[in-house]
Amino acid sequence: MRSSNPVFSRRGFSRDNGYAGFNTAPQAGYAGNPYAQNPYAQNPYAQQGVQYGAPPQAPATTDRMTMDDVVVRSALTLGTVAVGAVLAWALLPVSTTSYGLAVGSALIAFVLAMVQSFKRTPVPALILGYAAFEGVFLGVISEMYNSRWSGAPFQAVLGTMAVSAATLLVYKAGWIRVTARYARIGMAIAMAFLVVMAVNLLLVVFGVAENGGLRSFGPLGALVGIIAIVLGAFFLTLDFKQIEDGIAYGAPRNESWLAAFGLTVTLVWIYLEMLRLVAIFTNND
Repeated sequence: MRSSNPVFSRRGFSRDNGYAGFNTAPQAGYAGNPYAQNPYAQNPYAQQGVQYGAPPQAPATTDRMTMDDVVVRSALTLGTVAVGAVLAWALLPVSTTSYGLAVGSALIAFVLAMVQSFKRTPVPALILGYAAFEGVFLGVISEMYNSRWSGAPFQAVLGTMAVSAATLLVYKAGWIRVTARYARIGMAIAMAFLVVMAVNLLLVVFGVAENGGLRSFGPLGALVGIIAIVLGAFFLTLDFKQIEDGIAYGAPRNESWLAAFGLTVTLVWIYLEMLRLVAIFTNND
């Protein structure tokens, strides 16, 4: 299993990635049953000696990923983000210097995240380093928003929790089925969104678009923010699916770090968009 956040996932949701529900290409000679000759053909961990679906022979070993592993590592990663944010908020008063530190921290966090994304195995130091620097960035940005729109960070946290809980509820209820087609369509929309935002940023930098362009603090900016949050919820469903498949297939225990990493990246995305959205609605009051 790789990070389920599409921005950092090397494996992604291709037809040959081996995850359940995503390998839909028919197999010659199987007469419609892909498991007729090899019951573990779609298990990416079968060659590692972990054969999901085989008759139980012994109690589960501790080297396989469990939900407890994902929860613990996610709590540790998100906790690191929270600690970094609190310290930055408390120790760095709003100023040009703190803004520069926020930008620097965001760049370092991005580099660490990209390095981890190109690693074949999770490196906890990289993931926690990303979380720490991302936390500093969030702390400074949140304090800036709070100084202008009092209470905006707290409302953004509540909004992020609400979106996450609602997405999990919908996913567990089976109202959303994460299939190959679902992932392809969602990723196409997400990539188009990122391209449009990149172009918008360039237009703003070169003075072609004023007041932030599509990211302005007006109705258009609110609409873009809502779309971004919906995409964040989409990323969460991919996270949930890969966690579910990793546990079902007996993924190595250290893969839970990647699950924590993917969830953290997605939740940061949702929080930042929620923070802007709260500011926009507060600004219009």
